Amino acid sequence: MKKSLTERLAILSDAAKYDASCASSGTVNRDSSTSGGLGSTEGSGICHAYAPDGRCISLLKILLTNFCIYDCAYCVNRSSSNVERARFTAEEVVWLTLEFYRRNYIEGLFLSSGIIRSSDYTMEEMVRIVRELRVTHHFRGYIHLKAIPAASPRLIEEAGLHADRLSLNIELPTDSGITRFAPEKKPANIRRSMADLRMKIEAAGEPTLKTGKRQRFVPAGQSTQMIVGADGANDATILASSGRLYSSYGLRRVYYSAFSPIPDASKNLPLIKPPLMREHRLYQADWLYRFYGFGIDEITANQAGGMLDLNLDPKLAWALANRAEFPVDINKAERERLLRVPGLGTKTVKAIVSARRFRRLRLDDLLRLGVSIKKVQAFISAEGWSPRRLIDRPDLRAMFEPQPEQLSLL
Repeated sequence: MKKSLTERLAILSDAAKYDASCASSGTVNRDSSTSGGLGSTEGSGICHAYAPDGRCISLLKILLTNFCIYDCAYCVNRSSSNVERARFTAEEVVWLTLEFYRRNYIEGLFLSSGIIRSSDYTMEEMVRIVRELRVTHHFRGYIHLKAIPAASPRLIEEAGLHADRLSLNIELPTDSGITRFAPEKKPANIRRSMADLRMKIEAAGEPTLKTGKRQRFVPAGQSTQMIVGADGANDATILASSGRLYSSYGLRRVYYSAFSPIPDASKNLPLIKPPLMREHRLYQADWLYRFYGFGIDEITANQAGGMLDLNLDPKLAWALANRAEFPVDINKAERERLLRVPGLGTKTVKAIVSARRFRRLRLDDLLRLGVSIKKVQAFISAEGWSPRRLIDRPDLRAMFEPQPEQLSLL
């Protein structure tokens, strides 16, 4: 029996929940009130993607279809899965996007898909949707497209002319893992597509000789996603893979998605999903690498088995393992050293560097900046404060670990 549009929307929006790379930061400002058309990248919304200034932007997050010719072992939509299938037409996705926008439900579209018929056929359908939205309906809202690495470069390039961000998913952190669990996907092809996209983005960023203007091409850049806990790779391996992707392909983000056991799964896959805290720690470590000047090897060097500590955030774990680097004098230390102090973020460090030009800072000044004194006091010296023997206490770690909880018997 043919499913109604509402039934298909329920199936395909639920199927899209496994795509983690759903952020709307980094794009250009477009507003229909000044340039005509429909929508904006700057409006407020009701979902969970965020603009560069921190405001929430709502996205219609769906799959074009959850039919797929691939049989990736970790994917709930693989060809051998017994999940309920559904498919939208290109016209239905366009209509849904416009109608949801007019009802103030969304400010943009996140579109992914299973592979139907072929990679090029599927990619062509997705490109037709975004072209229709941009060219025919003058939609100015945010569009994030999950591109298909095996599709032709011509289609991916056209997608980049209309989408704000493109994702090319690497899926697993190691080539051996991809070969084992997704044999139809070729890691070399995925990396080649990433490299091609990076070159096109960089070329578009150069002003033309004729007009001096830059071409609009994937203004929010490209991202990728890794599944955590499916193939047995430890955190050090995952972060090393992320580091190579950032440096080689200029990615805006690597997203980490904790593996979720699926029905009728391969016996080679784990039966229990990894703790969500592991995913959270990977994001924190990723932030240290990208914004705090840490090397991947520093973050994971003292972690047993290459796994991040689930009880402590990675910066605090590093500080406890490298106590000789502390205390740091907040009135004299350079910015790079301040960024390594647990409890000090980039904005706080900027405020410290600015404020200390006018006076010597005390612990009370940090408190006024919103800093947790309990977290930083063992690692800094300030006017009127020295940690003395606090940094050498054998039970220092216990001061930061979460307290055990009494579980209910009912």
